[in-house]
Amino acid sequence: MADTKAVTERTRKFMTNRLLSRKQFVIDVLHPGRPNVSKAKLKEKLGKMYEVKDPNSIFVFKFRTHFGGKKSTGFELIYDSVENAKKYEPKYRLIRNRLDTKVEKSRKQMKERKNMTKNIRGVKKTKAGDAAKGGKKK
Repeated sequence: MADTKAVTERTRKFMTNRLLSRKQFVIDVLHPGRPNVSKAKLKEKLGKMYEVKDPNSIFVFKFRTHFGGKKSTGFELIYDSVENAKKYEPKYRLIRNRLDTKVEKSRKQMKERKNMTKNIRGVKKTKAGDAAKGGKKK
């Protein structure tokens, strides 16, 4: 029954960004009497509306629901191709859209890296050693 209630999408601040080969805009979703609309459904609807060939080139993010529900606002980017999306989008968004995989680091690697950054090496080591001794003696 909740799916039968009307949902309206409105776009504003539409801009064609030729440098990044994409369309970008703010999207307002009016959903009175029902919970938020999933990003997958929004991608599907807007893909049909803007006649997008590949749905993987659509990125929907930063959605916030207004107080009292009924309205959500977010951003949408539609790239001309998936290659351009991979070129310009941040890695975390590519991972969210399943265009890239997250590199899992082991616990040991993270600890070793942390400890390596704590060590003082090179010229800094001699300066730090002198400071610990109370400065240079004459």
